[in-house]
Amino acid sequence: MLTFAVNQERSILTINRVDFIRLHRRDSNHFGIIVCTNNRNWEQFASRIDEAVTAKQPLQGKLIRVVRSVT
Repeated sequence: MLTFAVNQERSILTINRVDFIRLHRRDSNHFGIIVCTNNRNWEQFASRIDEAVTAKQPLQGKLIRVVRSVT
């Protein structure tokens, strides 16, 4: 999946944190990986992802972690 995203010049958004953090550590030549903890509050989830991605532009070569709010 990461190879496909790189070929398409796209970022990856995933809750598969362990594997994608490992892939980023192995090679940061990608267009951004956003790893998230699962959050069933979809509005809050989308808002936190948007805030994190907006703050880290451009995403190329970056690993961005979005964690669920404890409140």
